[in-house]
Amino acid sequence: MIDIEPMRFAWTRGAPDTLVLGHLHVAQGQTVFLHGPSGCGKSSLLGLLAGVLLPQHGRVSLLGQDWAALPSGQRDVFRADHVGVIFQQFNLLPYLSVLDNVSLPCRFSKLRRERCQSAGGPQASAQTWLKRMGLPEGLWARRADTLSVGQQQRVAAARALMGQPELVLADEPTSALDAALRHDFMDVLMQAARDAGSTLVCVSHDPQQAARFDLQWSLPELQQTGARA
Repeated sequence: MIDIEPMRFAWTRGAPDTLVLGHLHVAQGQTVFLHGPSGCGKSSLLGLLAGVLLPQHGRVSLLGQDWAALPSGQRDVFRADHVGVIFQQFNLLPYLSVLDNVSLPCRFSKLRRERCQSAGGPQASAQTWLKRMGLPEGLWARRADTLSVGQQQRVAAARALMGQPELVLADEPTSALDAALRHDFMDVLMQAARDAGSTLVCVSHDPQQAARFDLQWSLPELQQTGARA
């Protein structure tokens, strides 16, 4: 699913490297817990996995496709088809309803729209994911900006899973939830990813979640390995 060959990434030419990584591999359906102190490059790594950022040296591939080998427009299409993202700041469109926000991936990806047909179409699929995320039906027609922070986080998770993307990237998906709710939410998210057949890469500062993941990546340790590669 994910292949990283020894790579280096810096935000600007001539600046110190933000990330230096060696060989990394994630198989289809595996779950990855990515952790490390603030500022160590976790969000940058998610950007590289999604093809939003490109390394200056080395290679990052998804489904056998080197992101850097695709022109910009084709990267956007490939990302829309194969990657779902739960952003730390959610990135919901405030003026759209909850259902319309969750359905957005199907507007940008023909492949994900076709995958929703087996569930009755995008609207029906969006309703299914919102139910899975435990968001009451009475909220589905409301504007996204009228929801609580925790409710918006559940909408963002439902949107990421629409159309069964092969890769789901989650940037602090439990940050807006009370400690008592975090474990239950991660249970739902991980089971939903398994049901969708999606590989899940999750950035988190919550060490209590780590043991449930197949792989645990400490980014500072990966950086040391990459520096020696």
